[in-house]
Amino acid sequence: MTDAVSVSARGRNRSGLRLLLIPILFIAAAAVVLLRWGGEVLVSSDNMPAHADAAVILQGSMAGEIARVAGAVRLLQRNIPAQAVLSVPERSYWGASVPDQARDYLQRTYGADIAGRFVFCETGPNVDSTRDEAEALLPCIRQHGWRTVVIVTSDYHSRRAGFLWRRIVRKSGLPVQLWIDGVPDPEFRARGWWRNRTWAKTWYEEAGKSIWEEGFRFK
Repeated sequence: MTDAVSVSARGRNRSGLRLLLIPILFIAAAAVVLLRWGGEVLVSSDNMPAHADAAVILQGSMAGEIARVAGAVRLLQRNIPAQAVLSVPERSYWGASVPDQARDYLQRTYGADIAGRFVFCETGPNVDSTRDEAEALLPCIRQHGWRTVVIVTSDYHSRRAGFLWRRIVRKSGLPVQLWIDGVPDPEFRARGWWRNRTWAKTWYEEAGKSIWEEGFRFK
């Protein structure tokens, strides 16, 4: 009788261990997938058109902005957009004219010919999100009559920028076709994003914003 009870207990223990292993294996598999492909989930660039009216550069951190401007300049050098557009606030924190400072930077860095192909679309002081920036830039796009526009942003921001911009343009009724150009950003690497503190911070922030925007979309 004792042996039968012991065998039964061992059977229950093995069943319990198998049940415990299932969620552990699931979590381990999910962790492997997240670490391997989680960075790439944020990235979604389009194939560039042969020609576009303008390439609009979205605002970012200092390092990100430099990378985005460089990406737009590469498009200009390939003669894809007719113009590049910098989204800038009118004034800096210190009261200086941001367009004037940006123009000086472009001339020093890329020369007068490239700088002469830049247009500045000024945004107000309350722009602090991708959604706000898109809504603030639509009047500038409408004013210039652009119908084919490349949105230039950091690669980690490209997927979220794409669905936000397309949604906002669609709601506005503007007949504008969009492409998203996600450029490499020094603050993020899709492969091995967890290996560097800055890359990981960028991933967590952008993933959280993407989840929030997707939830907002279905409300």
